Amino acid sequence: MAIKIVIADDHALLRQGIINVLKLEDDFQVIGEACDGAETVEKAIALTPDILLLDINMPRMNGLDVIKKINEQEKAIKIIVLTMHDDESYVMEVIKSGAVGYLLKDIEPGMLVTAIRTVYAGESYIYPTLAKRIFNEFSRTQQEKEKEKVSEVVRTISRREEGLTYREYEVLQGVCRGLSNQELAKSLFLSEKTVKNHLTNIFRKISVNDRTQAVLYAIKHKLVILE
Repeated sequence: MAIKIVIADDHALLRQGIINVLKLEDDFQVIGEACDGAETVEKAIALTPDILLLDINMPRMNGLDVIKKINEQEKAIKIIVLTMHDDESYVMEVIKSGAVGYLLKDIEPGMLVTAIRTVYAGESYIYPTLAKRIFNEFSRTQQEKEKEKVSEVVRTISRREEGLTYREYEVLQGVCRGLSNQELAKSLFLSEKTVKNHLTNIFRKISVNDRTQAVLYAIKHKLVILE
């Protein structure tokens, strides 16, 4: 079954370049193009692609509003943002809006193909160097939060549908702060083996495979404090 793709960018030359890359893949099918935000929403709703490749800066409606509009329709459309913006805070804003992929426009064609396949399979994909910077920046800001405030948030969200226990939320908070297993064990008065067991349960319950994906999930679903 072909992966159906819509490309949204206000530069016709860039759209054509992307189409030329994707045409080389037998299981990719570009089913539509859009040159502004409003048209993107119309095409996405009408065509219901599997993947929407979306530029952020477009006429009539910006990319963040496009993402929100499409998500309001509850369509099973996975959105990958393709942009020149490489600011960490901007990436987190896009993720919170509902995108599951974030790429810079200077990527190699192979990375675009990999990102589409990864997102189609149900995982997130962030430009690798950006993912590392997001993780580091998020770790720094999380370390500045008061422990009491974090605990209060953990208690509040411990009844959410993810089904994480109070202790698992504490471990997830630590992961978002960039703590290693050894550091988590020390701060929570646990053994490293117990920490590993908690991490295994957390990854299973929120359907992620690693720490970076767990942090992205926590940001998107507001399981951590963002100020």
